[in-house]
Amino acid sequence: MFGARLKAAMDEHGPLCVGIDPHDHLLEAWGLPRTADGVREFSLRTVAELSGSVAAVKPQSAFYEQYGSAGVAVLEETLAACRAHELISVLDVKRGDIGSTMGAYARAYLDPASALAADSITVSAYLGFGALDPAFDLAEAHDRGVFVLALTSNPEGAEVQHARRGPAASGFGDSVAGSIVSQVAARNAGSGPGPGRFGLVVGATIGSAARELGVDPTECNGPILAPGVGAQGAGITELVDVFGPEAIAANQILATTSRAVLSAGSAGVRAAAKSLNESLIQVG
Repeated sequence: MFGARLKAAMDEHGPLCVGIDPHDHLLEAWGLPRTADGVREFSLRTVAELSGSVAAVKPQSAFYEQYGSAGVAVLEETLAACRAHELISVLDVKRGDIGSTMGAYARAYLDPASALAADSITVSAYLGFGALDPAFDLAEAHDRGVFVLALTSNPEGAEVQHARRGPAASGFGDSVAGSIVSQVAARNAGSGPGPGRFGLVVGATIGSAARELGVDPTECNGPILAPGVGAQGAGITELVDVFGPEAIAANQILATTSRAVLSAGSAGVRAAAKSLNESLIQVG
């Protein structure tokens, strides 16, 4: 099962996930052109350097899509390289739609017959949690993972994620974020022993927000993707503050960084990832 595979990778390599975000300034720092060819070189070098040293990588789809069909072709190559290097991929696409459209998104990213298939994807539930069923169903059929946005660190997210839903009903929390945690937990409940294949996206820099909402993200019984480590300010102290020491020790939190590793340049990526990973593999 995806949850067990990810947990095994985290146990072996540590909790770090490196986002492959080919920003213009990073391409320039690496001496690469701001083109699809530059993104290709950047991505394939990163995958090769990180192979065997981190649990997962997270390509950000938008940085490929901006180059049109050539960029999408590079994303296909990047995901193929992840498979070849046995490096778990979390494709950051944040898709969320209804009906047949969501089904098409699911087939694009979760069906192994697709050149864009990843080990897991990020999705948004803000057209209704049930609208994500095609992604959940296909993930179950093909042993893939799905991370649902729950509590993100951007300030704009609070107006939706922190909103109260009135009296709690059907076991769901009274905030939107709490409802998402409860529904992901319900999805994982029937998936057998071990970590579930369905997880959450919860920012590593949200501080006390979850506690103030009465939400415990770790109750989802699946992995939690926690962006914001490194350049955005989060380290082990912040992760423990948000999730608690038990979740860190149990390797439930997939701590995500990008610039803190990629800014080291292609020659320094592996060492930077190793150093940051080591700083996260301890709980006081």
